[in-house]
This record gives sequence, C-alpha cells and structure tokens, in this order.
Amino acid sequence: MLPPPGLRRQGEHLVCRLHKSLYGLKQASRNWFAKFTNALQDAGFVQSLADYSLFTRYHDNSFTIILIYVDDIVITGNDPKAIQSLKDFLHARFRIKDLGNLKYFLGIEVARSKKGIFISQRKYALDILDDVGLLGARPYSFPMEQTLRLNPTDGKPLQDPTRYRRLVGLLIYLTVT
Repeated sequence: MLPPPGLRRQGEHLVCRLHKSLYGLKQASRNWFAKFTNALQDAGFVQSLADYSLFTRYHDNSFTIILIYVDDIVITGNDPKAIQSLKDFLHARFRIKDLGNLKYFLGIEVARSKKGIFISQRKYALDILDDVGLLGARPYSFPMEQTLRLNPTDGKPLQDPTRYRRLVGLLIYLTVT
C-alpha cells in the first residue's frame, strides 16, 4: 500500500496503519466473525461453547437462537417481536438481507406444515448421485462381493483420487448431519 499523494515528505519513510481488515485478506473472515460475535454479545447473546457459531439469548419468556455459517444466518425463537428486533439490529450493524422462512441450509431442506417442521436431505443426496453420474442407477442390496478381502497391493491406484476424496467427504457430511 502506498501513502496518499502529498503525505510523503522527502527523507521520511511512512507506514500506513489499517484500522480495519480489508476484504480478501486471510484474516478478514476471522475479523468479521469477531466483530459479529461482539455485536451479538453486546445485544445479550451467549456464544455456545460446543459450537462457536451458535448464539442464544434468554429474556423473560423469550428465547432466541442464531446460527451462522460463513455468510448464511438462521434465526429462530419463540418470540416474533424479539426475532424482528434482532433482524433490525443486525441490519443496522451489518446490512443483512432477510430471505424469509428457512427452506434450505447446508444441504438440509426445511418444510413446514400444520403438523410441524420436517427436515430432509433428499435434495443433497440426489445432488451427490448426480455429481458422480449415478442418478439413474438402480438400487442394489449389497454393492460388492460380501466375502471379498481387500489388500493394499490389489488393483491399480486411482489416476485422480480427488474425485474419490470429494465423494467420501460428501457422504461423511450426509451421514453426520
């Protein structure tokens, strides 16, 4: 970064100090999350020790929960006025955009009915099958020989293991969530 024109004097070597992080720097997301956390804590929220992206606030009979993942935020609770107040607070501090009722978050579909809230990962599972080209495949009771013994020296190594690793990662996420 260069000092603005007119700031440099002959013989002086000035250094510009940034007062806040710039978008695109490695620490920008960490600084943004720290600023977001401080704002929520100032508003009376408590950060979960089990999941640092989960914040809760109890006030009288009101209970509000906020969950953040990168730039997606889910807000829920039992008091619509408290939720609207939180949205207004966040919009004033961070210019957020309200996308309405939750429909899809991190691979999980959310559907509401009179009977309750239903969650599903059907779309995520179909996306995985489509990604690996097995969307039209027929189900099979057991996909490999049951008595097969695998050894590290059997077969040829994969030409590109990244596709296999990606599939394993997607399947692990699917089973964990």
